[in-house]
Amino acid sequence: MEKDKHIGLRVDSDTHKKLKHLAEFEGRSINGEILYLIRQAIMQHEKDYGKIE
Repeated sequence: MEKDKHIGLRVDSDTHKKLKHLAEFEGRSINGEILYLIRQAIMQHEKDYGKIE
């Protein structure tokens, strides 16, 4: 099984504050919210342009 990958991400304070609010509203951690948003973007891309291999 492949290990999880680490991505360092820098965000400005205002974006962090809003992301934290979003995550708390959805009952997720900030990390969980970021993963959710990334997965949603990937699903939309694949819907529009086909599966990514």
